[in-house]
Amino acid sequence: MSKKVLITGGAGFIGSALSKHLQEEGHEVFVLDNLSFGRRGLAGVPDNRFFKVDIRDRAATQQVMDDTRPNIVLHLAAVHFIPYCNQHPAEAADININGTINVLEAAGSKGSVEQVFVASTAAVYPIADGAMSEVHATGPMDIYGTTKLATEKLASEFHLRTKVPVIVGRFFNAFGPNETNPHLFPEIQKQVLGGARTLKLGNLDPKRDYIHTEDMSRAMSSLLGMGQTGIGTFNIGRGIEYSVREIVEAFERQLGDKLTIEVEQARVRKVERMHLLADVRKLKSATGWVPKWDIDQGVATLLKENVEMGGM
Repeated sequence: MSKKVLITGGAGFIGSALSKHLQEEGHEVFVLDNLSFGRRGLAGVPDNRFFKVDIRDRAATQQVMDDTRPNIVLHLAAVHFIPYCNQHPAEAADININGTINVLEAAGSKGSVEQVFVASTAAVYPIADGAMSEVHATGPMDIYGTTKLATEKLASEFHLRTKVPVIVGRFFNAFGPNETNPHLFPEIQKQVLGGARTLKLGNLDPKRDYIHTEDMSRAMSSLLGMGQTGIGTFNIGRGIEYSVREIVEAFERQLGDKLTIEVEQARVRKVERMHLLADVRKLKSATGWVPKWDIDQGVATLLKENVEMGGM
C-alpha cells in the first residue's frame, strides 16, 4: 500500500538510496535536507516535495510536517563523519540531539504519523571482538556514537509518550554510489580514478562490516513493512567484516592493476577499534531480508559508473 513518506537527510548518501527505493515501491516520498552534506540532485524528488530545511529550526521542521502530513517518518538527517564530529562536538550534538528532538516533536504532533524510523549507528557499541548483537552493552568511544546513543534514548521516550511504533536502525559501514563524505571507498575511488596506483591511506588493519546502500534501503523497507507495534532496535549490516587492505584488494581485482599503499600519518586515527561486525540474525529473522551486494560487485559498479560520468 502506498504511503506518504518523509525522509530527513534524504539528499545524503544513504537517504538518497532510500528515497529512490521507496519511490520504486510506489510510495510518495518527501525529502527534508539542509544540503550541508547532501546534494539536491540526489534527493530524487520534484521541487514541490523537497524542503531545504535545517532540523535545528524547530518551526521550519514543524511546518514541513504540517505541509506533508506523512504516514511514515524516516529520520536520517545527522552529521556523521566522525573526524568532523570530533572537531566540532557542539555542532554534532546540536544537530544530532536537538535536531532529533525537533523532528520527533513535529512527528508526534501529527495524527497522520503511523510509524517512525530513527537512524542510529554501530558506533554506539564499545570496542570488542566478535559480532555485535542488539543486546550487547553500549559504550560509544567518540562524539558521534555518544550523540546517536542519545538519539536512541529520545526515540524510546517518543514511543512511550506517543505510542507511535518506532524502529531504531543501527547502521554499520555503508558503501555505494553518491557518497558525500570522504570515507574509505570514495577516497580510494578518487585516488584510483585520478590515476594513482600508490594509495595514501590511514589505518590499514581495522576491520569493518561494509553494506551496500541498496541493501540498506531494502532492509529499512522490510523493517517498515513487518508490522512493528512497539519499539525495536535492529543492526543493519552485512555480517562480514573486511580490513582496509582487503578493500584495496577488491579494487585491484576490478581494475586488473596492482595497487600499493603508503600510510600517511595525517590520516591515521589515534584511537581506533580493530573490529566492528554486525550480528544480523534479528533483522533476517524478523523480515526475511538477505543482502544481495558483495564488495566486488559494489566496487565494479562504482568504477563503471564513475568512468561513464567521466571520473569524479
